Amino acid sequence: MKTMRVESAKYMKEMDFPFWVKRFIHTDLNIPPAHSHEFVELVFVVKGKGEHVFEGVSYPIKENDIFIINPGEVHTYRVQAEDFLEIINCLFLPKLINHKCLKELGVSESMDFFYIHPFLNEKERFNHRINLSDNQSARIHDLLNAIMFEFEAKKPCFNTLVRLQLVELFVLLSRIFNEKRTNPFHLEEKSQDNIMVQRIRGYLERHYDEKICIPELCHLFGISSRHLNRVFKKVCGKTVIEWVHHIRIERAKYLLIHSDEKVITVATKVGYEDPAFFSKLFQRAVGCSPGKYKVKEK
Repeated sequence: MKTMRVESAKYMKEMDFPFWVKRFIHTDLNIPPAHSHEFVELVFVVKGKGEHVFEGVSYPIKENDIFIINPGEVHTYRVQAEDFLEIINCLFLPKLINHKCLKELGVSESMDFFYIHPFLNEKERFNHRINLSDNQSARIHDLLNAIMFEFEAKKPCFNTLVRLQLVELFVLLSRIFNEKRTNPFHLEEKSQDNIMVQRIRGYLERHYDEKICIPELCHLFGISSRHLNRVFKKVCGKTVIEWVHHIRIERAKYLLIHSDEKVITVATKVGYEDPAFFSKLFQRAVGCSPGKYKVKEK
């Protein structure tokens, strides 16, 4: 079934700064229809309670909850007549965070809420979503208010400050996420390899439409190319490049079904400059051409 798909351009007018943030109050009278979107959505529940309907399954949410919705995921809310949900919605494209700067920020340890938590299985992701303590919530709320102020005031260099504040937000949330996990990340070498692969897979999910360079990945995550290829293949059953193609083809399938984009446009959106190469890979992975898939599945 075709669901409502929200384009980035609806909120993000400048593609060199793909960001938008706003506070909303939802009641039973103003719930958005089930929808997906092509941007990342960070949701912080300021007050109230309700249900988050994610891919057709309802999860209770309440004050101080915070979670991420990935591109392509279908969701909405459900609120009882006597209740309300006050939330802050923070929307952005992954390219907003310059990955070349993340090495200096210690990406391998400080961005797990962005690169790992959103790609966990649904049960762990939402049944064990982050519910902040009052002190944590106050700090996160203050930071989000500062981001909203900069975004709305648009004073000189506001976009730089928003980027820095957003990274600070994810570093803080990643620290909280790791503290709350029942299986800490500082275990034996085997577990460390699995965690490294989780982080790299999350990074690839965020940046699949960009040029993926193995040496740059190794530099970013502090790992040799030999070790990267060995552990990634062992954990995933695919090489890094094979996994990138897998992500791109899955994303292309979604776009072919849920948008009116032409095949050549879809190829570009998922990271392929050569449409013929994209069609060849798609045919090999799916068993039919992108054009036939679009007609058959719509």
